Amino acid sequence: MDSKKKNIILESRNLTVGYVKKTGNLIIADTVNFSIEKGELVGLVGANGIGKSTLLRTLTGMQNSLNGEVFLNEKNLKEYSSFQLATQLSVVLTEAPTSKKNLSVIEMVSLGRQPYTNWVGSLSEEDKKTIQSALEATETEALANRKCFELSDGQMQRVAIARALAQDTPLIILDEPTTHLDIYHRAYILKLLKKLASETKKTILFSTHEIDLAIQLTDKMLVMAKGETYFDDPCKLIEAGRFDSLFPKETIDFDGKTGRFTIRK
Repeated sequence: MDSKKKNIILESRNLTVGYVKKTGNLIIADTVNFSIEKGELVGLVGANGIGKSTLLRTLTGMQNSLNGEVFLNEKNLKEYSSFQLATQLSVVLTEAPTSKKNLSVIEMVSLGRQPYTNWVGSLSEEDKKTIQSALEATETEALANRKCFELSDGQMQRVAIARALAQDTPLIILDEPTTHLDIYHRAYILKLLKKLASETKKTILFSTHEIDLAIQLTDKMLVMAKGETYFDDPCKLIEAGRFDSLFPKETIDFDGKTGRFTIRK
């Protein structure tokens, strides 16, 4: 086995995602192929409603694919038990469950250790060190004893990322981590993900509407367009014109020189 293959953590092969309907399959994306290497920060982008969340649910095993396969650490995703998957992959959804909002920050982050302690299990010293490291990495130590319902959206997103870090999986997948945030906190969260991928060597895949920021910060990007999905590093995607057709040209232009979108006047 070549070294490049051994370095791949998440791979899709001829993946078709969508929904089974009585009238036939509703295909959201077809023939999706990509290989993400360990330690990479990868942004999933596309127009609103294109199917980013559907693709992420399929990649995390929350939703069955219509066709094709997903491999996690060279093992078919369908072969993992729930417990095994929880030690390999952590997921951060857009909204924290309402039932968890009454927990303190430290309690919320501690939930990340569940795959190793079970619901009634007590935390070992190693668990506590892992939780503390997650709080420090996301700069949430000062919030540890506050209730989650007291937090701002930006703070809550950092706590959600801390919980994923406490789960200590090699792969973290986030669905729209910058939703509801102002421009400063959107940039802050994406820079935090970049820092975490670099320092912890974890692989991080996230969906986002912040295409300009993703172009600047990510190692690779997965671009969902109508009928096609493209995967490469941002510069090569720009050279190939993959961002040009994401939005109607009469409304929005993409400037390949600056890597930014502009509104037509």
